[in-house]
Amino acid sequence: MDEAVETAIRLFHARGYDAVGVAELGAELGIKPPSFYAAFGSKAGLFERALHRYAAGEANIFARAQAEGGGVAAVIERTLMLAARIYPERNGVAGCLVLDGARNSADPEACALAEALRRTGISAIRDFIAGEAPERAGALGDFVAIAMRGMSAAARDGADEATLTAFAAMASGAFRRELAAEG
Repeated sequence: MDEAVETAIRLFHARGYDAVGVAELGAELGIKPPSFYAAFGSKAGLFERALHRYAAGEANIFARAQAEGGGVAAVIERTLMLAARIYPERNGVAGCLVLDGARNSADPEACALAEALRRTGISAIRDFIAGEAPERAGALGDFVAIAMRGMSAAARDGADEATLTAFAAMASGAFRRELAAEG
């Protein structure tokens, strides 16, 4: 089961939810459709497992940045810099599965699954920012979330690490200025 979820992560991350079919998933996993449905319930069921595994691991860059400690500005800067290192294409995969795996999907269930994890991530960022800037945590959290979505999309469009690092540095500077304007 773990290997199946890892395979699904790789496929969904590389090509997006809609571009990966049940037949392809079954072939990659070495199982026939009845076994696939018995194991995962649906393609969306496997996508949900893949999203949760992905988000619980090294891909949760905010949690990784936060674990190193420090104030809000330092953690946000680490988050953006880590995104700049992780998001560029490696082995045919770029961007973030949670942010981009269901982008433009025609499947409302897949979109809802990804959106739920995005909202959880944004809430964690806002809650952390609220420790220093409670009045503006929503706006500052949205700034970080939009920056990360943009970086993920740019990486999928071919932006390299140097380009994303330059953006992350500028975004971090803007974040610091906005945080300082708090009071």
